[in-house]
Amino acid sequence: MPQKPDITVAAVTEDDGRFLVVEERINQQLVLNQPAGHVEHGETLLEAVIREAREETAWRFEPCALLGAYFWRNPVNGRSTLRFAFTGTVSDHRPEQPLDTGIVTTHWLTRDQLMERGLRLRSPLVLRCVDDYLSGIRQALESVASLTLQTAVNVRGIPV
Repeated sequence: MPQKPDITVAAVTEDDGRFLVVEERINQQLVLNQPAGHVEHGETLLEAVIREAREETAWRFEPCALLGAYFWRNPVNGRSTLRFAFTGTVSDHRPEQPLDTGIVTTHWLTRDQLMERGLRLRSPLVLRCVDDYLSGIRQALESVASLTLQTAVNVRGIPV
């Protein structure tokens, strides 16, 4: 049976040419990634990215646009990830807040600094999201629909 992809979200935020990234320990190695993580049961994509950014960076992330949806299969372990990356702003930093398990610290790095650390990037998705951000790609948040039985409508317009 084919393996289902992990559904994840990522927060891409920039300040004066520098991007917020986390340094995290994965399999005894320190890697760099955007604030990112899995969507929990019952969460919308937007709720998940706001929560993950707060837990991993102690910043409040406000999504402004969908950057894109990215599918990646890890060649080492074969696991697939479907990442929904959002751009936005951060505020309300709480430096006293403990960071999520595995997160060592946060950094604000330029694209060039990320390139210099290329072997430490958690996946190629990190740089791809930065490059798409810098190229101006943005999609309206309304393009990310979260439907429930109460909000879903079938093709004939009759509530489900």
